[in-house]
Amino acid sequence: MTEDVRLHDGSSVSPPPATVEEAQGRGDARVHGAAYAALDLGTNNCRLLIARVSNDGFRVIDSFSRIIRLGEGISTTGRISDAAISRAVGALGVCGDKIRAKGAKRLRTIATEACRAADNSDAFLDLIERETGIKLEVIDRETESTLAVIGCSPLLDPKAAGAILFDIGGGSTEVVRIARPARQPHAAPVKGPWVSLPLGVVTLAEKFGGMHVTRESYGAMVAEVASHLAPFAEQHGHDLTGMHLLGTSGTVTTVAGIHLGLSHYDRRRVDGLWMNDADMDRAIARLLDMTYQDRARNACIGAERADLVLAGCAILDAIRKAFPLPRLRVADRGLREGMLVEMMRADGAIPNC
Repeated sequence: MTEDVRLHDGSSVSPPPATVEEAQGRGDARVHGAAYAALDLGTNNCRLLIARVSNDGFRVIDSFSRIIRLGEGISTTGRISDAAISRAVGALGVCGDKIRAKGAKRLRTIATEACRAADNSDAFLDLIERETGIKLEVIDRETESTLAVIGCSPLLDPKAAGAILFDIGGGSTEVVRIARPARQPHAAPVKGPWVSLPLGVVTLAEKFGGMHVTRESYGAMVAEVASHLAPFAEQHGHDLTGMHLLGTSGTVTTVAGIHLGLSHYDRRRVDGLWMNDADMDRAIARLLDMTYQDRARNACIGAERADLVLAGCAILDAIRKAFPLPRLRVADRGLREGMLVEMMRADGAIPNC
């Protein structure tokens, strides 16, 4: 069953599910108008959402997500590999078919860190357009952080002064301080200072190893991230009263799934979940105690991410140490939702607030 994505603040937000079907038979949703498509080609994943406007936001009518590891090896070779290109062509071909099948006329298709970093990015982008018909826009890091804020800010606690929002990617990690305007409890959060770290789960795992992680190598990963984050934290990590952490990524949703003891990943239980320090400590400790094979067998991780999840946890722990806030809200949403909201607002289809 599909869900509405409400644009109001607070815990009543109902996000789109991980797997969706064509919306029908829900009179209260009043889905209407043209379909919008938002595609995010990241360093590790290829993700697509297709949605239509509803009476109180938008409703997702189709989606796609596949791990393609586009950035695999870029940190050492400087190039997107032939194998990664083949995986990307396959995934984006599926996305193109879905976009055409749903008749999406308004779309935004972006690429992030892997395409920013690779020497053969231009040739890759040309190939993708020839093979799939999808013209990718390589966005800069500031745009990436802005889209994350738009996509995730509905999960800011309505009683909070603000949040430290972070998005742990495959090749980079964005950290943003957001705040609610003074004396405007229902206003959308405002993006403040931000930083993009040149570290993500793929790059960190390639540098330190991701299959067999010891407490020592894990500590080295945390220290590496902390060294990059320190200047930003020293300047913007003060006066955290009334704030909380707000995290979006496969890392935080995995940690949430481990915390909940899920036998299979359930987005409805994870998106919007609150976790405290003790919850996160226990979940990460459990992950550290697992072997690579244990992680690969876990339904919330799987073989495709078993060698990456602890690198993500190291990034999470470095952020937690730099910004010692007692609560984290988990977001299973991000850039794609941000793109959909931007396009719909630009068209006047939803309120610009």
